Amino acid sequence: MDEQLKQIGERLRGLRDVLDIPVSEMAETIGIDSEKYEKIEKGELDITISNLMKIAHKYGVSAEELMFAEAPHMKSYFVVRKGQGMSVERTKAYKYQSLVSGFVNHQADVFIVTVEPKPGARTIYKNTHPGQEFNMVLEGKMELFIGGKTIILDEGDSIYFDSSKPHGMLAVGDKPVKFLAFTVEKN
Repeated sequence: MDEQLKQIGERLRGLRDVLDIPVSEMAETIGIDSEKYEKIEKGELDITISNLMKIAHKYGVSAEELMFAEAPHMKSYFVVRKGQGMSVERTKAYKYQSLVSGFVNHQADVFIVTVEPKPGARTIYKNTHPGQEFNMVLEGKMELFIGGKTIILDEGDSIYFDSSKPHGMLAVGDKPVKFLAFTVEKN
């Protein structure tokens, strides 16, 4: 994961350099101070997928280019075979596999997210991003926290919600939870 964080940081720094964007503007885009943002560019601090999507949207690049260094090429359709989507392990507990990374100008981001269980964990990192999100549990069970609510989702359950509300999740039990996450930003 450390190498992935460094590579993402390098791509963010490259984007900022090419577009002549001050550190303070990038930090403001994702709602953090400049010092923290500089740590992201150095690969010393993690950045959430939602914050990568905010940067990508604002500066006209795809989130996949920032995450994977690959630009989408397909315009008519894009097939992802089982287990073959481009993936990034965001932290030890979260893995995102993109299902739309190769389609040019996709209007939504679709991931299969795998969350490893953290026995005894009660602290949840919550994030926000503009728009709406759809989650459907493919395997396992999760606790989803939205605003002040806690919702248990079992295999086959789904939820659609306002993703501008703080939200986060935990795997329930001793098995990972795998779910489809579909995010769409309202224009």
